[in-house]
Amino acid sequence: MPTRRLRLTRMLVAVLLATLLAACSRGPARPSEKVTVRFTEVIHSIFYAPQYVAQAKGFFADEGLEVVASTAQGSDRGVAALLAGTADIAMVGPETTVFVYNQDSPVKVKLFAQLTARDGSFLVAREKPEGEFAWTDVKGKSIIGWRPGSMPQLVAEAILRRHGMDPDIDLEYIDNLAATAMVGAFLSGQGDYIQVFEPSVSQLEQEGHGYVVSFLGADYGGMPYTGFVATDKYIAENPDVIQRYTNAIYRAQKYVFETDPKIVAQEVAQYFEGTDVDLLAASIQRYREEGGWVRTPVMNPADYDALQDLMIAGGVLQPDQRAPFDAIATNRFAEEAVKQVK
Repeated sequence: MPTRRLRLTRMLVAVLLATLLAACSRGPARPSEKVTVRFTEVIHSIFYAPQYVAQAKGFFADEGLEVVASTAQGSDRGVAALLAGTADIAMVGPETTVFVYNQDSPVKVKLFAQLTARDGSFLVAREKPEGEFAWTDVKGKSIIGWRPGSMPQLVAEAILRRHGMDPDIDLEYIDNLAATAMVGAFLSGQGDYIQVFEPSVSQLEQEGHGYVVSFLGADYGGMPYTGFVATDKYIAENPDVIQRYTNAIYRAQKYVFETDPKIVAQEVAQYFEGTDVDLLAASIQRYREEGGWVRTPVMNPADYDALQDLMIAGGVLQPDQRAPFDAIATNRFAEEAVKQVK
């Protein structure tokens, strides 16, 4: 735990330092102007299909937005980009808003739309289980996982504790690899298991490198896992941009639920070069059936209280550091999007 807290402290210090470099926001845009939005995502995964649908189907363009996308490779880096002024909107884990709330930063960040309804990662075993998988099977083994304080790590450790295991003692949870290096490390022989997202899950299965043994989203249950965030300053100065962005996301959310997964896969395949369309379709079908996405961007405050319970249990938040929902999120734009988009 001391090592995890040290890493978390370093991450929070990096985020706080980024605020000192925050650039002045651009002035509010008139609705008639086409606005460029610098967007950054936590990782690149078909789990975030509605974002790519909004790009591919021209939903952002219909709202007068030109989205310039990048991948941060971590929620901490995504929020740091917002605070440093190099991104306008980030798609990250909601835990980051709580971390920033508890810092002495003059700039805060706020969630304005929810995207996913549960953890989207799967546990993939190197060896095919002899019988039905049980979480106790990982005792004494190693799992290639995610950085301390991140949503995938918090969920994985909560599941382990539910099954009577101490994540720090009963197994090795490898949390010091960059997201981009995890699959490569697994392929090179590191780890008995890997906690990974689609389409990497299906690719590992298809190529015979691993066997899916658990969907962590189902094992843990529903929770606010990923959302769209901007600084409070950007939201205040660009409310129309935030509204138009949210409208486009809601259209995309409706689309992924109402459209054949194969068609959705064909639409977003351009963002997954080299990945088989049938594999993407299977991933979309899997996430839809497992309840991976919310149907609207509107957030439930009670879910964010439960999220902070998880953070406290995971040792990355103190009980007296809870953040009020209104301090870290706003439903203003999501509720308006549901009214506007039919």
